Amino acid sequence: MNILVVYDSMYGNTKEIAKAIAGGFGKSDTVKLVQAREAKLSDLQSLDLLVVGSPTQGGRATSSVYDFFTDIPQNGLSGVGVAAFDTRFEPELQGKALRLVMGILGYAATKIGNSLTQKGGRLVVPPEGFIVRGKEGPLKEGELKRAATWAAALRTNKRV
Repeated sequence: MNILVVYDSMYGNTKEIAKAIAGGFGKSDTVKLVQAREAKLSDLQSLDLLVVGSPTQGGRATSSVYDFFTDIPQNGLSGVGVAAFDTRFEPELQGKALRLVMGILGYAATKIGNSLTQKGGRLVVPPEGFIVRGKEGPLKEGELKRAATWAAALRTNKRV
């Protein structure tokens, strides 16, 4: 399977999750890991699965991720399985005001998933969030392992 993992990262946490996802696929898979601002349309050729991730910033993905989507033509992901992830705060550990804001604004992964399907992609699993303990991290213990396990689920649940 040909897989592309595109990510953006502010403090390195989303990059670490993206690397864990890329490493979680099978040995027979061809996996390319690329930062969103360096992704090219040619990276999408002969692709079976596209995974895109970003930190959640104000309920959205970063501008580099949205710029990547802008370059993809309408139906440019037709026939491609897609998946979305983000890094985010753990709601239960936040104050009431921040939980309310997070509930209203939502998370980047859902918006990434919507953008991918608007370009013709088929979401293979629901968007996923990985937890950071603070604005600059660190990642919650176990999140890298969970990311690699999620990658295996992406491969298993891919609809052809």
